Amino acid sequence: MTTQRTPVVFIHGLWLHSTSWQGWADLFRDAGYEPVMPEWPGVPATVAEARRRPEDQAGVGLAEISAAHAGVVRALGTPPVLVGHSVGGFIAQHLLGQGLGATAVAICPGQIKGVKAVGPAQAKSTYAFLRNPGNTKRAVSLNRAQFRYAFANAVPEEESDALFERWTIPSPARPLFQLALGNFTPNSAAKVDTGNESRGPLLLLSGKLDHTVPDVLTRSTFKQYRHSSAVTEYRCFADRGHSLIVDQGWPELARTCLTWLREAAPMAAAG
Repeated sequence: MTTQRTPVVFIHGLWLHSTSWQGWADLFRDAGYEPVMPEWPGVPATVAEARRRPEDQAGVGLAEISAAHAGVVRALGTPPVLVGHSVGGFIAQHLLGQGLGATAVAICPGQIKGVKAVGPAQAKSTYAFLRNPGNTKRAVSLNRAQFRYAFANAVPEEESDALFERWTIPSPARPLFQLALGNFTPNSAAKVDTGNESRGPLLLLSGKLDHTVPDVLTRSTFKQYRHSSAVTEYRCFADRGHSLIVDQGWPELARTCLTWLREAAPMAAAG
């Protein structure tokens, strides 16, 4: 008898390509899952092509990204595990709140509507893009120094440079504006149904050294779920920054997620 594998949908964030999840996909496949790594609307299949054609994704926002991934989830036929990083962590929560997905892991997730905490490091990481409203219609890129500060401040500079060369791509700036202004925007695309008590379990993970999504934001996100009886857990890695899903420490993080899925969400465990 063949046992159906539980699908796991990996959702990347700004400035990384879907292929940055490949190590996770291999590890989860070995653990019995069926990995799926969809792209954001307009993003080509490779890092090189995404760098050559930034205009293809210019102006794409949270609603379009979430809808594209919702389509992927519905087509699977089996409720998947959702694993998202940064803006992808926001999308994972957004989909789970709609009842799409069996469970979710949101890693350093973009701030949902209701989270009011702001860190100086976060402001420094995003100010270069948010200061120009015209960027809402553009795809923007991090330079090497910006990537070092925003993503890879917790790893050696040599590793930061290698990650920058291997994985970074231009990304639409619109999601940055939508997340930053969510509390001031009626019917904001940054709103998540945190009160849904019938949703699957949710794990929120953060890096204590993260400059882009400081730990205080993830803790504040955790508090937004306090009125729901659905399982919500929070954990923090004390020595990690925003690059934690792609830097040399990613296997520890991935194994933590696998262990949590087995213990807290057995119905979504492999097989």
